[in-house]
Amino acid sequence: QVQLVESGGGLVQAGGSLRLSCAGSGRIFSRDTMGWFRQAPGKEREFVAAITSPWLAGNTYYADSVEGRFTISRDNAKNTVYLQMNRLNAEATAVYYCAATPRSGARVITTTTIYNYWGQGTQVTVSS
Repeated sequence: QVQLVESGGGLVQAGGSLRLSCAGSGRIFSRDTMGWFRQAPGKEREFVAAITSPWLAGNTYYADSVEGRFTISRDNAKNTVYLQMNRLNAEATAVYYCAATPRSGARVITTTTIYNYWGQGTQVTVSS
């Protein structure tokens, strides 16, 4: 059974930091693009960040709203992807999901529909 399990969410004050983790099992994700998405109440799920396989240079991509504050990374030995979130603001409040896809094109990895595997999500709440 393929699973992605997120952890690390919680309540943080504005300006603070959190580090999310996503551990994979049942599949070797090292050749997949791994992505982070978030969904706030009443809003659609949106792209946050993605990282391609190290076999494809491990390129990283970020939404404009998080560029310079969030960092995505991966540890293939642990089948795990991380999202370091700094200088958090209230707009970051959402459920954060990690996802995996074998695709890697820059034009498509920001879209939810190409991701085959999803975690259950972890709640991040930023208090102002």
